[in-house]
Amino acid sequence: MSMTTDTAARQDRPVRELQLAVTGMTCGACAARVERLLNRIDGVSAQVNYATERAAVRVGSDLPTARLIDAVAAAGYGASMVESVLDPGEDAGQLLRLRSLKHRLLVAAVLFMPLCDLSILLSIYPSLRLTGWQWLVTALAAPVVTWAGWPFYVAAVRAARHRTTTMDTLVSIGVIAATGWSLYAIFVLDTGPHAHGGGDIYLDVPAGVITFLLAGRYFEAWSRRRSGNALRALAAVAARDVALLDADGNERRLATGALAVGDRFVVRPGETIATDGQILSGATAIDRSAMTGESEPIEVAAGDHVLGGTASLTGRIVVRATRVGRDTQLGAMLALVEAAMNQKAAVQRLADRLSAVFVPVVIAIATATLTAWLIIDGPTTRTFNATLSVLIIACPCALGLATPAALFAAMWSAAADGIFFKDHRALEASRSIDTVLLDKTGTLTEGRMRLSDLICADGVDESELLRLAGAVEAASEHPIGRAITAAALDRVGRLPEVDSFEALPGSGARGRLGPAAVTVGRADPATLPRTLADRYATAAATGATVVAVHRDEEPIGVLALKDTLRPSAISAIRELQELGLRCVLITGDNEPTARAVAREVGITEVRAGMLPTQKVEAIEAIQRDGQAVAMVGDGINDAPALACADLGLAIGSGTDVAINAADLIILRDDLGVVVRAISLARRTLQIIRANLVWAFGYNLAAIPLAALGLLNPLIAGGAMALSSGLVVYNSSRLRHAPAEGPRLPEAATGGLRQTGPAAVGS
Repeated sequence: MSMTTDTAARQDRPVRELQLAVTGMTCGACAARVERLLNRIDGVSAQVNYATERAAVRVGSDLPTARLIDAVAAAGYGASMVESVLDPGEDAGQLLRLRSLKHRLLVAAVLFMPLCDLSILLSIYPSLRLTGWQWLVTALAAPVVTWAGWPFYVAAVRAARHRTTTMDTLVSIGVIAATGWSLYAIFVLDTGPHAHGGGDIYLDVPAGVITFLLAGRYFEAWSRRRSGNALRALAAVAARDVALLDADGNERRLATGALAVGDRFVVRPGETIATDGQILSGATAIDRSAMTGESEPIEVAAGDHVLGGTASLTGRIVVRATRVGRDTQLGAMLALVEAAMNQKAAVQRLADRLSAVFVPVVIAIATATLTAWLIIDGPTTRTFNATLSVLIIACPCALGLATPAALFAAMWSAAADGIFFKDHRALEASRSIDTVLLDKTGTLTEGRMRLSDLICADGVDESELLRLAGAVEAASEHPIGRAITAAALDRVGRLPEVDSFEALPGSGARGRLGPAAVTVGRADPATLPRTLADRYATAAATGATVVAVHRDEEPIGVLALKDTLRPSAISAIRELQELGLRCVLITGDNEPTARAVAREVGITEVRAGMLPTQKVEAIEAIQRDGQAVAMVGDGINDAPALACADLGLAIGSGTDVAINAADLIILRDDLGVVVRAISLARRTLQIIRANLVWAFGYNLAAIPLAALGLLNPLIAGGAMALSSGLVVYNSSRLRHAPAEGPRLPEAATGGLRQTGPAAVGS
């Protein structure tokens, strides 16, 4: 009975959501370890994101934050509270580590190449050992095995202090053993200028191990920082400060994070709205494309609700905050992106599991080898050679290169087609994609309003209509006005100056040109002549934005503006459908506009008026039906959907938020490379898996030979280098992948016959 009561009490306990910044993690296994330790605390539920080095923690209200920080510190890592949910900020520590890895890699690579040649030459031909040769090879090796390899030693010591082992443990033992024996051989066994007392030199082996692993770790850190940029770019949408109104109506600037529900603040034209709220006074046009994807600005006035992260275009408004921080729509989007990024790729989970077993097993084998050779009273040199060979042959250079080498080669190949993919999620998801969701604004369309049609009243020519409308709108800051002015300048040329300009919120603009009063804006078709009214209604039905032009209150014409399609949109959709992929248009824009664009490109399934959270819900619903989803988008509002989808593809001309949240980036404005991207991603995954199989298979075959004393450490080092070379060679085949890429499997095409996606990638 008491247990039931305690359980109920724990369930009723208030819950807080916290963010911790975690430092000192060097691999995904570190993040998993921190996560396990946090989740062992009663009442704590934690997810640790290695990409952003953040821990999202749910705790009971009575649990002190210091206990969480102490638990992370007890694991050998650092932790601190993140005060602002919407301000991930630029991680200076992460950038510093990336630069440090780059510098260490450059030094190691420059010194390793001559050291390798020299060590092999002097081992094979001892007669070449001139006076001072010991100091030369030592001088070349010392910076590599000390300064360049220092991060591996620090990580190994940290793991040892907490009674665990990592790949850094194995690397450190192998490097120290090979270096120590080599120095012993150089300065003790081979004391003369031409002496060769049997002490082989292996300094090139630890230097090579460090160089190869630094290369792998640098590319991993670079990719990880790119992934973490999604959260920083999304948070950058939010306003940094706000003009708060006090009780007396006086303004003062303060940080957005200090806003509370109920506070009043001012938003001027061109400023970003600080948080979700309700307009108390004023009117303006709001650009909501960042949050909803809606291409056309909307007019808002007192009583209307607005979203943080959207921008005021034309007027001054006073807003009362209704939601702040994580409760805002922008905060919810940030949480969705972060939650999706916490997922770990299956191929990396496999490598982590194998590594967790591999390292202690190799150390045990090396210890057993040393013990066995001592028991059988083998020669000291042979005993040490056998033990050292086990450690060297097992050094995970090939394992460390398996993924980054393939990713690097794939990026090289993809660059020619304008494709960039960032992590394992893109590779794994590409196998089974069967549904493609496409955003409208900026993805299928160019995201810019352009004049699509104009209809003149009797007695009015097109040049006159455009001259009058363009002159009035030249003084307007509204995107529709800018599109009309651009069309007028292109077709008519120089425009006259307008007098008495006045913006009409929600209606348009007006001004005087000489004696005539000209108005450009929305109109009731019932007030137009029959011919203009019919064309007005026809254009509006196609999803176009339609405005009427009046001169002295007489209608003289109608202008239709549309967000134009990308040139590649129609052919890309046709190619995707020919591959049996289900295509869905999903957009925050209105139903008529979305339907019109869908008809134009050949899509039959449309979901319009979707907020960012609703896009995520739609993707999750499709995924629950057992389908794998690819999402193609470009806007800030697409970021949660791109992160949630099995495969996120961002158009490179889109926002940084979308680009950073996606798995695949299409760097050129050509939707036709989507199929090429999926094909290349699948081929890259195959290469990575082959690399991992080789890396572990090589160790499984070579370690027994080394333990039996059948491999000299020098040969073991060469075999280790050869293994890494084969991984690099296998990965380099991606650079010469055929343009059409491998065909999609029948599972992804509904069993349809595949008829050449080659043209898609061209």
